[in-house]
Amino acid sequence: MQTFRLLAPSAAIVAALLTGASAVAAPATDPQSFLRGAVDEVLAVVYAPDPGSQPLSVRVRPLLEKHFTAEGITRRAVGPGWRQFTPAQQKRTVELFFDLVLRTYADRFTPTEKPRITFGATTEIAANRREVQTSLTYQGSTYSVAYRVEQTGDTWKIYDIVIEGVSMVANYRAQLDALFQKGGAAEVIRTLEQKLTELDNAKSA
Repeated sequence: MQTFRLLAPSAAIVAALLTGASAVAAPATDPQSFLRGAVDEVLAVVYAPDPGSQPLSVRVRPLLEKHFTAEGITRRAVGPGWRQFTPAQQKRTVELFFDLVLRTYADRFTPTEKPRITFGATTEIAANRREVQTSLTYQGSTYSVAYRVEQTGDTWKIYDIVIEGVSMVANYRAQLDALFQKGGAAEVIRTLEQKLTELDNAKSA
């Protein structure tokens, strides 16, 4: 039986995910400024002195929804089969997948020391896509993290994160494509719904 499994929510993945969004848009011509602003804004939420009772996934969701392209991430993660989803199935899959990724990582994260991010070179992937290299130091370890961004309107949006050479999107595609081959869009949606139910059950247990 094919099982869909998210990447283990390691410190590097969580820190990379949660520092890759910003409440302040930067000029479309400067993806690195977009990410620099992201770090400060999100860390201010993650490490707020009085965070309140809301789960971290709820507090950071507005920032991630604004500056990650949920549709772009999901479409790439599903792969070629995406074209065979109906518009309603695409919409539902985006909702489920983004919610699952966010809740899996954010709600298992316990903020300790703030991560340090050093920005490196920006590489052009295509006319409207760039890859920004960074070095992330967290809990005594340093990781190579590349953010892949695409131009959307007058700003940039993140569509993939590559940690130590491992693309999050590629990891999910290997699994979601297998689910699609097994039972089409219905199987992808059913599995994502099942995983979210498992998270809810684990939370209430």
